Amino acid sequence: MAELKFIEGYPEYMYELIKVVEQTRAKRKDYTPKAMTMEEREDVLKVHPDYAEGGKRAINIGVNKGDIAPNEVADLLEAYPLIEEGEIDLRKPDYTTDILIIGGGLAGTTAAIWANDQGVPKENILLVNKLRHGDANSIMAQGGTQAADRENDSPVIHFIDALGGGHFTNKPDVLQTLVEDAPLIIDWLIDLGAMFDREENGDFVEIWGGGTCRKRMHACRDYTGLEELRVIRDEFKSREIPSLEYEPVIELLTDSDRVTGALLWNFETGEYKIVEATATIIATGGFGRLHIRGFPTTNHYGATCDGVVIAYRAGARLRDTDTVQYHPTGAAYPQQIIGLLLTEKLRSMGAQPVNKDGEAFVFPLEPRDVEASAFIRECYVRDKGVVTPTGMRGVWLDTPLIDIKNGKGTVDKAFPGMKRMFARFGIDMAKYPVLVFPTLHYQNGGVETDPWGKTNLEGLWVAGEVSGGVHGKNRLMGNSTLDCIVFGRKAGISTAEYVKSGKKRGKLTLEHMKKYVKLLKEAGIPKERKAPILLPDYRGKRVLARMIDVF
Repeated sequence: MAELKFIEGYPEYMYELIKVVEQTRAKRKDYTPKAMTMEEREDVLKVHPDYAEGGKRAINIGVNKGDIAPNEVADLLEAYPLIEEGEIDLRKPDYTTDILIIGGGLAGTTAAIWANDQGVPKENILLVNKLRHGDANSIMAQGGTQAADRENDSPVIHFIDALGGGHFTNKPDVLQTLVEDAPLIIDWLIDLGAMFDREENGDFVEIWGGGTCRKRMHACRDYTGLEELRVIRDEFKSREIPSLEYEPVIELLTDSDRVTGALLWNFETGEYKIVEATATIIATGGFGRLHIRGFPTTNHYGATCDGVVIAYRAGARLRDTDTVQYHPTGAAYPQQIIGLLLTEKLRSMGAQPVNKDGEAFVFPLEPRDVEASAFIRECYVRDKGVVTPTGMRGVWLDTPLIDIKNGKGTVDKAFPGMKRMFARFGIDMAKYPVLVFPTLHYQNGGVETDPWGKTNLEGLWVAGEVSGGVHGKNRLMGNSTLDCIVFGRKAGISTAEYVKSGKKRGKLTLEHMKKYVKLLKEAGIPKERKAPILLPDYRGKRVLARMIDVF
């Protein structure tokens, strides 16, 4: 390829295509494509990666045998443990605690605080982190948190929105808990000091989310997850609740069908540590770093499906393993930030998806799977996408419309994080559109729970993205941070009640692992396949910039 000339951060040929967007902006400014009918949504979803051939298969062993999952997830579920039978002496635990919490994002940190509020002494709670406390998808969340707290809204309407967005497959009792507890969670965050965006009169600034019929999104500019975890983690640290860092869990410990603790492995020393616990909460987040179907991801470095793997091996039941959420607006240019999130809040404040001919081709706030599918169709079926110097395709997100519709300076005020992200590469998103394409964002399915986070295994709770059921087959914007905090709280309260009921700790064994290894051998699974993988592998072909395989 000939040497590229750059203008305002874009190669010259892309800069020329931006002129087409600018020339059509005046007639698009007051025009928004209509929302799709149900039939139109079903038709466009045919190009969604979940429906493309070759990406999924049946799970061959375990309690969900026969269920469909992405190949990358099924491979991890059908993998050998990282340790051999008899390798670890379990007779002398290194830590003994009432409540063990695995994962230090919004869900896990919230659970620790609420367990402590219910009377469990701080020294009887232990939070363990794979990386640092706060290294989680939670801290990267941008757009907002849903809560029905206006007079024209209600938890019932919130429930209906989320149920429709989830294709009517959500677990009703769990979803009911999510929407009913949402206003309480916003109040709790404010009491902790969270600074949500407000109008001059003190009312919340509340905006639309894709697939919603009311404005109920509470945001902290484009740093919502960071702000929420800031105040929650500060509260956690001020209480001096014990925690460990760089200590991922590689296996649960069990006594028959009861979880009794976990086995940790220290990244820095290579030592194993045994934790004996009365109750265990898994809050390990999602699986974006598996790069399902070769997609780039918004997720943090440690999001490798660990919680699902260790829970499943112990006998926990999963649900909705067949669906993956691809966020419509991941960065598609420049190369250094491919896949990073551009919040849905941009579209709710006026940014418009536009193809290479300057056409507004889709209602900007369809549910995420529908919106993402429309982008894919525009790029790969209708051939109306913009191709970058590395071959990545994308559509324009006409971000200058935000200032045009809301007043000059709105982008600077509402989206300082994204403004700075693009400014590093010489691009002013208030002046020029940015290129976007769907990016792997969220693990829709996971470990099935009841409304308190309880699993089918005694002594085991889960909270946050690692769980399945609340979002069904597709999550709406603003329900993920809410999910983490609602069910982190529920799990904290529930485990506190469990340990205070006088439950004695069970035996520490790896009997479940031995049984699972037997199933693996009978199924002929190659012994080279190991899980959890803990960190992604980017050597050789497995690099972040590789092309998306599905296309």
